[in-house]
Amino acid sequence: MTVVGLGPMGSKMAETFLGAGFDVAVWNRTASKTEPLVARGARHAASAADGDLLVISQIGYQAMYDSLGEARLDGKVLVNLSSGTPEELRAAARWVAGRGGTLITAGIMVPPPGIGQPGAYSFYSGPKDVLDRHAATLESLGGITYVGADEGLAMMYYQSLLLIFWSSLTSQMHAMAMLRTAGVSPLEFLPFVRETFTQLGGDGVMGFATILAEEFAAGTYPGELNSLDMQLAGIGHVVHALREAGVESTVPDALRRLFERAAAEGRGHEGLGTVIESIRKP
Repeated sequence: MTVVGLGPMGSKMAETFLGAGFDVAVWNRTASKTEPLVARGARHAASAADGDLLVISQIGYQAMYDSLGEARLDGKVLVNLSSGTPEELRAAARWVAGRGGTLITAGIMVPPPGIGQPGAYSFYSGPKDVLDRHAATLESLGGITYVGADEGLAMMYYQSLLLIFWSSLTSQMHAMAMLRTAGVSPLEFLPFVRETFTQLGGDGVMGFATILAEEFAAGTYPGELNSLDMQLAGIGHVVHALREAGVESTVPDALRRLFERAAAEGRGHEGLGTVIESIRKP
């Protein structure tokens, strides 16, 4: 195989493949980045298209186009773990197919130090029979979670979880910043953050990850005991508290405006889940 792109992610992938005993070639647009891996047993690839299995980790899909140039890809399998939009990935699959190859798209769900470690996994999409032929190799990086033949799906799953990751942790940052103005240590607050994250992903009365998914699947958002109107009042108080504390409030205020919009559309009596209907119709 050839690993194309030797930033922190690609370099760690190449190291992991080498550690698993695979014959690994490496290629990077800045050739000097190959030297540490060659010193560990990798080979210099003559080009980015050198090899039957190309594992690509670059800044984006344009980098793949630039690296491969006009090369033919007849019979080659490209596994691209770079980021892009779902439609970019679908277009890339057509581009690769037009040159005789097959593209498997992927989104790896750990930072570089987690590659190959317990709990690591990646979303994959594209032709499953092709993925299956290379599963033993790719499993060195982590678990394989196949999400479908549509090449855009791996990135859609990946970006959906990143959205939850960024949004959740940014809300924690807002909370810690506000509490710090009252002299509360972030570490003093941490046990409550952990408990909240745990409960939201659990099955109890606070298991809202499950509750929202079930409500959205059913298309009903019961609000008799906890309506959106009640949540709207609460988020208004949060925004005011942030401002009183002198803390930046752009994102929480945008959340308040989203709640307001759903209520203005006549759904304030429904539950919090009704906000997704506004999200679906920008």
